Order: sequence, then C-alpha cells, then structure tokens
Amino acid sequence: MADPATPFDLVVLGAGSGGYACALRAAQLGMKVALVEEDKIGGTCLHRGCIPTKALLHAAELADGARAGAAHGVLTSFEGIDTTALHARKDKVIGQLHKGLTGLIGQAGIEVVRGRGRLVDAGTVEVEGEGGTTRVSAKTVVLATGSYARTIPGVELGPRVMTSDQAMNLETIPQRVAVLGGGVIGVEFASMLRSFGAEVTVVEALDRIVAAEEPSISKHLTREFKKRGITAKTSTRVASVEADEHCAVVHLEGGDALEVDLVLVAVGRGPRSEGIGLVEAGVAVERGFVPTDERLRTNVEGVRAVGDLVPGLQLAHRGFAHGIFVAGEQRLHRAVQPVADPAGQPVRPRGPQQPVAVAFGLAAGQGEWIDAAYAVLARPSIIAAIAVSLLGCAYFTTTSATADD
Repeated sequence: MADPATPFDLVVLGAGSGGYACALRAAQLGMKVALVEEDKIGGTCLHRGCIPTKALLHAAELADGARAGAAHGVLTSFEGIDTTALHARKDKVIGQLHKGLTGLIGQAGIEVVRGRGRLVDAGTVEVEGEGGTTRVSAKTVVLATGSYARTIPGVELGPRVMTSDQAMNLETIPQRVAVLGGGVIGVEFASMLRSFGAEVTVVEALDRIVAAEEPSISKHLTREFKKRGITAKTSTRVASVEADEHCAVVHLEGGDALEVDLVLVAVGRGPRSEGIGLVEAGVAVERGFVPTDERLRTNVEGVRAVGDLVPGLQLAHRGFAHGIFVAGEQRLHRAVQPVADPAGQPVRPRGPQQPVAVAFGLAAGQGEWIDAAYAVLARPSIIAAIAVSLLGCAYFTTTSATADD
C-alpha cells in the first residue's frame, strides 16, 4: 500500500497505453512512480480494443483465404467458425502480452495501486480499493483514464444490442448484423463479421463511411465492401431500436427498418472523465475532454493529461507517445536521482525501448535495438522515404487484388 507520507515523483491515474508508457519511461529516468488502476494493466487497447480486434481480424483473413484457396491452386474451403477456439487464441495473445507488460512494470520498480482513483488536488489521488481507501501523494499527477464505448441515447444494450466491448466475445456468429456507425470501429467489425459469414449492413449518419479519412479512402472502402456483399447505408439516421429474445429491429428515419440478429453500436468513444474528481479539483473539462496546452499541461499546475482524455485523435499510439513525452518533461524540469544497478553503479537511462517493446509484443531485452532505430527514424528524410514506400506498397497490393478479382 502506498504511503501518503512519502510523496512520489509521479502518480499516473490509469494504466492503459498512455499511462503505462508514462510510468515505464519515468521509472527509466529514475523517478519514483505510482500507477493507479482499477482494472487490468494494459487498458482498452490490450484487453478490449487494438490487440483482441487484430487477433480476430487475423482469423477473418484466414477465413477469406480459405474461401479463395482454390483460385490459387490450394485446395481449401471455409467450413465455419469455432468460436471457442477463436476466443481461446485471442485470449492467449492478450494473456502473453499482459504477462510481459506486468513483468516490465514490476521490474521497473513501479508501485501499482489497485482500486478506483479520484483526483483530490494537484498533488493527491485518493484510491478506493478492496482494502479500503488510501491517498497517494506526488509532485505531478498524470491523468490517463482513457475512454469508453459510446452508445446512442434511447438504445438499450442487451443480448442482441451491444458495443464493441461485448462483441469481442460473441459465442456464436450471427446471420444478420446491423452496425450502427461507419467509423473505424464500425467498419472493422463489419469486415470481420462478413468474413465470418454474417450478412452485414452498416448504417452511417454522415454522407460516407470513415468520414474522418480522405474522401478517396471512403470511396475505395465502399467499393470493396460492395464487392464483398456488405451494404453501407450513408446519410441515414437511426430512429429507434427494438429487441427481444428472437431478433432486433433497427428503425431508420424515413420509415425503413432492418430486422437482424445482432445490433452493434459503434458510434465512437467518449473520454472517461466523470466521477474522478476533476471538476472538484479545479481541472477544466470541456464536453468530457480535458483540454491541455501543447505540452499536455492542464489548467491546474502539476496536473498533466494524456491519451483519449485529451481532445484529438483517439489512437493508442497517440496516448503512448503522450505518456513518454510527459515523463521526459518531468525529467527536464526537476532533479532526479540517477538510476543505479544492483551494485550501486550509475546507469545511463536508455531510450524508450521498454514501452515500445511492449507495444510490439517484445521482451525488454529484445527492445534494445530501438534506441538506434529512433535516432534513424527521427530524420524527416527517412520518414518521407518510409511514407512513400508504404504508399507504393498499398497501391501495388490494391491494384494486384483488383487484377486478381
């Protein structure tokens, strides 16, 4: 249990991508760090977002490959999805990464405080856990509470109406699915479920799917969806959703209705800022988000914010970069005891290889090469060359797939 009489250099509220990256980097730089988390270390990205989704999408890719095998002279066919094995594989991937991450946290000497945290003031976080309530004091508090899956007002979640959190663990593959929302999460699940054999309709209120991307991207994706049998209803709003034990019905404005077996609500993610003491502590909150300056400082001295809580793109690697940046800022602005090895000899803090290694599923030792990689990749000319190469590969892959079709 954290001792409130011994202030930490840094207390991080939330152990998702931004939070654990900040904690690890700060520990590497010699700071005394506390990491407050009421759920599993790794946050949404590791347990309910990026990682499990990509494991499922890989299975979807294999399903599509099985269907197309004969066209390439490979005698394969698609027989269906074993959801038990599907989720076992997904959970194994999550478990391996979670074990590696918790190991790194422990090796770094970071104190993990279990429970729900609430900001009391600029230097104090109150944590309510199973053993009672304690307070953790620090010179700087980093808010890294992440986001949650938004829902549509008036639409009640249940066995046939769910968000991506629940859809990640479907026990059976539904025959007919309506995806409400054509953003990145919606189209990702639409593609996956179609590969698994479902009939999918995407309902989007704006005039195109993935509207935050370039129009050419939306056009290309819409065309690919049509070729795969995925229907995209754009400029279409949902009036209401009804569900019983047999089916769900999505009523659209204009009078049309969709009868389906599953409704996936994928209308984006909202900042997780309620009930954690921000307003009471004087932290400015706008539409649920915590605004910051370009150095991720809130309006309260000594309080920083990172990741999905900050207005902007809600991406795991953005939060990850935020966390590393904030930790580095603390190093620059205060004297920190030098890091020492077990024999007491000073050790020069290395680059951000441990957090980066975790993001790529590498062990700590496997990440040592990243120091050199950072030095090379930071050059604008190198970044430009990589961007051109990736665009060229994407163009070649797209045109090759079209030619095969």
